[in-house]
Amino acid sequence: MLISKMAAEGGGKEMNEIKTQFTTREGVYKLLTHSEYSRPNRVPFNSQGSNPVKVSFVNVNDQSGNGDRICFNVGRELYFYIYKGVRKAADLSKPIDKRIYKGTQPTCHDFNHLTATAESVSLLVGFSAGQVQLIDPIKKETSKLFNEERLIDKSRVTCVKWVPGSESLFLVSHASGSMYLYNVEHTCGTTAPHYQLLKQGENYSVHTCKSKSTRNPLLKWTVGEGALNEFAFSPDGKFLACVSQDGFLRVFNFDAVELHGTMKSYFGGLLCVCWSPDGKYIVAGGEDDLVTVWSFLDCRVIARGHGHKSWVSVVAFDHYTTSVEESDPMEFSGSDEDFQDQMIHFGRDRANSTQSRLSKRNSTDSRPVSVTYRFGSVGQDTQLCLWDLTEDILFPHLPLSRTRTHTNVMNATSPPAGATIITNTPSNATNGNNSGANTPGMNSLSTTLPRSNSLPHSAGTTTTANNTNKAGSGGGIGGIGSGIMDSAIATGVSKFATLSLHDRKERHHEKDHKRNHSMGHISSKSSDKLNLLTKTKTDPAKTLGTLLCPRMEDVPLLEPLICKKIAHERLTVLIFLEDCLVTACQEGFICTWARPGKVGLLSSQNQASSPSGTVV
Repeated sequence: MLISKMAAEGGGKEMNEIKTQFTTREGVYKLLTHSEYSRPNRVPFNSQGSNPVKVSFVNVNDQSGNGDRICFNVGRELYFYIYKGVRKAADLSKPIDKRIYKGTQPTCHDFNHLTATAESVSLLVGFSAGQVQLIDPIKKETSKLFNEERLIDKSRVTCVKWVPGSESLFLVSHASGSMYLYNVEHTCGTTAPHYQLLKQGENYSVHTCKSKSTRNPLLKWTVGEGALNEFAFSPDGKFLACVSQDGFLRVFNFDAVELHGTMKSYFGGLLCVCWSPDGKYIVAGGEDDLVTVWSFLDCRVIARGHGHKSWVSVVAFDHYTTSVEESDPMEFSGSDEDFQDQMIHFGRDRANSTQSRLSKRNSTDSRPVSVTYRFGSVGQDTQLCLWDLTEDILFPHLPLSRTRTHTNVMNATSPPAGATIITNTPSNATNGNNSGANTPGMNSLSTTLPRSNSLPHSAGTTTTANNTNKAGSGGGIGGIGSGIMDSAIATGVSKFATLSLHDRKERHHEKDHKRNHSMGHISSKSSDKLNLLTKTKTDPAKTLGTLLCPRMEDVPLLEPLICKKIAHERLTVLIFLEDCLVTACQEGFICTWARPGKVGLLSSQNQASSPSGTVV
């Protein structure tokens, strides 16, 4: 399906137009239609009832200089390609590896970046029926299958990640609300695991696997109510942020197995989470249509962002645009070409030094600094939003008795061009319990909050909102072609006989999650003793207006720098790379957006010869 040239150039008035470029203060981001990845036939995938399309990247340090590899799942299929990005057009006729699964679908995957070479990569794949597979798509080998007989957990795998800095440990979360720590060197055993309590706290518990010999899982985490939708390790690997269907963000000290802090969504479940490059801030998104910024140090919500019209499915920080400046913000003058040249050079410098300068910012150096964090979000409303988190939000001007060393680093300047920051401050606000949200100096930025922003849109009114994927009930994983299992794995684990008490509990919670998607539902029917130990009812009405969940008027409200419709189906992927950003939608199209000045020669020529773009 083609779109008009006017739409390809960003013109037109129709709400349903697909944008192929957008402009920020850095310049123009352009969709590279010839760098689109999908199934080889390029036919839109009928996504009804299927799991979200996900994308993983790894660099194998190929001597040719083209070491980037991409993995993505579409329905029952899993693909592994050389990723050419902004440099060359995608060649979909030559996947390095392709696997088709029967009885279950891939739901998520993650590469081990430590062990990746040009000859071998370790890729973990989670499945809708609960299994986790370790494969090498370069050698086309399947080394191991974990939870093969679903004795550990029968619910859908929601997230799988290698533990940072480890070649053998990985963490898996499930729709049951449990997480499991595995070691690739250990087996899962032929019977259901028995657990011993290691630690418990408010709405969470951690158990070790009780057995004579070491076996998987090493640890079982039971977290919150309903599905554990996603987790993310902090940049230093020491902390773990988890978001759940009960609407809570929970941040744990991973090694100490201790709860660091919590946050509650404005409404509904939280679906996605990410860390800032320096680990100071966490952004979460979900069924309240908002992005919420949480301070790791202060353990409180410092801002919310409203731009999406449906559930937010992915949030991600842009490490290459996040900037730390030790002088006044850069001023530009001259022609548009001069502006582009300066911004390209500026962006390159920032990308090379952001991490070190973020570290320097937190040192004892008294030199004034200014920081702007860039992050993005995509949602079921098919829109991409980009956001800037600036110093006036991070460190609002406080009374003299509570001043910070960085309070005045912005020198009372306005936000960057293109950014709109709304602080919705009631005119009669005299309550001192607003956690510093209503502070002197912010009133100059205050405007009346638009009526449409006063309450989040009801998720139930959006036709694409309910994308809850039912956990597969099929048996083991059977590959076709290059995805055939090693016979040793297929025959090495005996069939299970009966479900344990824990299994029944997990199945019960899975059914509860299928029926209920609102913040108000919390299951209390389970008779499992473990469940009674770790889970207590949380009344949503009692959290609103507290530090867990401030009212809308109590924290600054961000508006997106850009908010563009870029797909026909709900968006499921947003990844920031050095030269581009990558998005994907449920139709199975993975799109590359070149950063300003980063359009490759071949892609530029191809796009110049084509009067219209291909709809993503």
